[in-house]
Amino acid sequence: MKSAGGPPPSMGFSMPMMKGWVPRCIQPWLYVLTAFCFQFSGGVYLGALDGIRGTTNFMIEDILFLLYATLAGMAVYFPMLFRMKFRFTNQQLLCSSAIVLGVCNMLTMYCQSMPILTVVCFIAGMAKIQGTFECMSNIQLWITPRRDFAVFFPVLHIILLTALEGSGWLAAWFGHHFTWQMMHVFTIGTMLFVLIIQTVFCRPFCPMPQRLSLKGIDFQGALLICGLMLVVSYIVVYGDYFMWLDTFRIRLLIGIAIVLFGIVLYRLHYYRYPYVELNLFTRRNVVPILIVTFFAELAFGAEHTMEEILYCEVIRLEELTKEAQYMWVLPGMYVGILLDLYWLKVRKWKIWKLFGIAFICIAFYGMLMYFTLDMNVNIEQYRLAIFLRGFAYAILAPALMWALDESVPSLEQFFMGLFVFNILHMYLAGAAGYGIYTTIFSHLMNENMMSYGQQLTLTHLNMAHFDFGEYIGHDFLHSMMMVSIKQVYGYVIWFALALAALFLLCDIPTVRTNIRKVPRWPVYAIEYLARRK
Repeated sequence: MKSAGGPPPSMGFSMPMMKGWVPRCIQPWLYVLTAFCFQFSGGVYLGALDGIRGTTNFMIEDILFLLYATLAGMAVYFPMLFRMKFRFTNQQLLCSSAIVLGVCNMLTMYCQSMPILTVVCFIAGMAKIQGTFECMSNIQLWITPRRDFAVFFPVLHIILLTALEGSGWLAAWFGHHFTWQMMHVFTIGTMLFVLIIQTVFCRPFCPMPQRLSLKGIDFQGALLICGLMLVVSYIVVYGDYFMWLDTFRIRLLIGIAIVLFGIVLYRLHYYRYPYVELNLFTRRNVVPILIVTFFAELAFGAEHTMEEILYCEVIRLEELTKEAQYMWVLPGMYVGILLDLYWLKVRKWKIWKLFGIAFICIAFYGMLMYFTLDMNVNIEQYRLAIFLRGFAYAILAPALMWALDESVPSLEQFFMGLFVFNILHMYLAGAAGYGIYTTIFSHLMNENMMSYGQQLTLTHLNMAHFDFGEYIGHDFLHSMMMVSIKQVYGYVIWFALALAALFLLCDIPTVRTNIRKVPRWPVYAIEYLARRK
């Protein structure tokens, strides 16, 4: 993250919050471990999806809504991060985050009220990002002594992406061998471990001698934005379940979202110190970065939706097997991060072609899924496709964050930019992708069942040796799901290829401005003779 109160690079790396007896060689690693503890935490865990649905009355839409509430809390808290860092000590921030996450995980084990759980997961997301930021901001100079964000953001994403995939697998492992609540018990244990580290190894430290006040923060605007985000996530997650505009509830919520959006825009325009400054969007390349982020997350929505349908509804994999299959995304992510480091740090090439490579990989991922999908295919054959989507995601996430840092000069606006970026990156585009892909899949499924069902006539069937109920309930239904999934992946392929072509064309240098100007022949002759003398 950008620095405002830390020591300049010439002073070297130090951790004044550590007690004097702690060896310097282990000081940053303690904070890396703490960052992993925070990143493995959360409100709900998708790896425990089957266990939660089996012991509660929650639908998959309920659990996804709680997940997006956690992501919304993480995104909306970004403008507060640097203000909190310069107002409180490291111990206050890390200990309070650990306590809040521990209490939230305790509540999610026993509470089944959706309104309460929504607030709990939202607060858990805020505590999670606060703890992660405090850890990583204190070891930034250890990662890159020159504060080179072409190095910092890829290294940061090693932690983020490892924990993202690892937490899902760990939750599934606990759910398989014990109960889904054990993941929450594990998280509470890691938060106790964070408190022990802060008590034993650390002391209070604030990088600002004169601490910043929290006055002037637009808390009312932040609450309005939070409400808007939750309403929008409810619409896109439950839209297909409630048949979109066919139900009064969705129509009412769309009206509420429009009103809240108008109020938020009014406050951002006329309030003296808005939560997000509108002139942020006038900064160089900010709007294109946000557009690329939205399109990228929309393309990745196929992975979140179609693979879940494939593994859960068609192949019917057990949760731990499914999460173990997803772990093949990690090698692709690490290779993608290495490519980012080489591209941005070593070669310092333009970023447009890097985006094009990422979308080409998304297209190849879609092609592999399209041509591999079959009921008789071993799940190991999907691993290359999973590797490719991890590779593409790891290219885009750090590169987009680096591009945003290059486009926004001030520290405060950078965190506002991170807020808008992560609304799209972590939350809105993913939720919208889920709503869009589920709707497209449902439409294609109904259409295919009608079209292919017309062929099931008595003239085509031998009723003496044919179990119609078993065929409709298993073979026919699964075949139609396979066909519908393939059709959705076909749309993803064309979408990704179109974006890849666009970015590769953007990287072509302009021809006319690069043509060397040749003088007239008489002038050229005079210059030639002058050089010969």
